[in-house]
Amino acid sequence: MKQSRKIEHAPNRNAGNQSFNFNPSKWVPFRDKKEINRVLTIKREDIEKHENPDFRIKVLPDSEVDHYWITDMLKRIKHASDTGEKLVMILPNPTPLYKHLARLINACNIDCRNLHAFAMDEYADENGNIAPEGWEFGFTHAMMKYFYYELDEKLRPPKKQFVGFTNKNVNDYSQMIADHGGADICYSGPGWTGHLAFIEPDAPEFQGSLEEWRQMGARICTLSPFTIAQNSLHGIFGKSGNLAAVPPKAATIGPVDVISAKHRFDTHAITIHGTTTAWQRFVSRLVLHGPVTPLVPESILQTLRTDVYISESIAQNIETDWIKGY
Repeated sequence: MKQSRKIEHAPNRNAGNQSFNFNPSKWVPFRDKKEINRVLTIKREDIEKHENPDFRIKVLPDSEVDHYWITDMLKRIKHASDTGEKLVMILPNPTPLYKHLARLINACNIDCRNLHAFAMDEYADENGNIAPEGWEFGFTHAMMKYFYYELDEKLRPPKKQFVGFTNKNVNDYSQMIADHGGADICYSGPGWTGHLAFIEPDAPEFQGSLEEWRQMGARICTLSPFTIAQNSLHGIFGKSGNLAAVPPKAATIGPVDVISAKHRFDTHAITIHGTTTAWQRFVSRLVLHGPVTPLVPESILQTLRTDVYISESIAQNIETDWIKGY
């Protein structure tokens, strides 16, 4: 009887070197592969370097980024209180931090009568109706609940000086800010699409040449599918990926409001609930060192006087992690 013979196949020594080329999905707003690959290679030690001396990038320990943000706000509010000067702020929605800021203001007995605050954005439904202040998941609701009403009553400015988007004011919102002489400070941080506020790169309401885009003011816009996915992970929506929980549109300031501000303060420090996983690690490099284009809205900051603070987690090198895998 013949014995069976074991057949051994020689290993494919080129298996790990085979190339597979493809173009980014049509849903990805910025698809320039050359620029994408270039910014991917920016190392931690080089991320602070920029040719514009007014675009100042600083890497901080993860725990310090929020402290810098609160310190900047407190310093400006204290200065307005001491000098009697008007202070106009465009505010994002980092709701837990506002309570800490309000506590410091109360402890230091700082009068906020000269403060004028404008919410950066607010959700809207499929017909462009803006979420009311009373909607518990809204940004205006958060600004009022966690900042305005946390201030001691004797220190608060008149309620009319804390402004959020409404169906009535959305078309005049940019002019309302301009009537104050523009914002003194605009706080921001990039979304997954590179958006600033809800100025989305793929929204039909924000299409045009760079120069046309720079002049666009506040409006209702269509949210990117990537923004909806990102926000579905927020705590207010159950941090569970419920895409249907996030409204499809939003009211937002426009590029002209950011550009017209006297100064800008930008933070990059979002990881997935304290892990080393961060969608922001790549888009931060694209925002800070990629081309200036409406396809990456926050990139306009590169041309403006801006203080940028990046956490160590976001600044770390982008490398394949086979231990994490999928």
